[in-house]
Amino acid sequence: MTKLLLSLHVMAAIIAVGPVTVAASMFPPAARRAAPAEGDATAATALSTVALLHRICRVYARVGVAVPVLGLATALAMGVLGDGWLVTSIALTAAAAGVLLAFVLPRQDELVGQLAEQRPVDRRSTVQLAMFTGVFNLLWATVTVLMIVRPGSTTGA
Repeated sequence: MTKLLLSLHVMAAIIAVGPVTVAASMFPPAARRAAPAEGDATAATALSTVALLHRICRVYARVGVAVPVLGLATALAMGVLGDGWLVTSIALTAAAAGVLLAFVLPRQDELVGQLAEQRPVDRRSTVQLAMFTGVFNLLWATVTVLMIVRPGSTTGA
């Protein structure tokens, strides 16, 4: 059962978190390119790209709930729920979710709204969004390393 739970946890992380990190990273430059310009025929296509990236982030963020749920089930089955590396990973996962929900998705939503209304997009807002997205990605990268290295673990990895 442990191997099945671990496999599902890893697959959920790849399938759910991967698209969010890629789409969220692509969003700020896509939003800058989608800013309305006089007589620009590609603005509608650029706006649909930005809206698609935002939708990917929202949908896969919901799917991503499966990652910590399966992770906790796996940790319980393995008897490692109290290990330091896992507690740290749980805290970093919560922080990543917080950054995504409090900073990344709302700012994406604001920018999509501005672009849909053909209002200019402030470069600072896209730069700030890129910074928050980078923090989100670094948190997930750290969790990934902790899951692989497992400092202090006695499982031999």
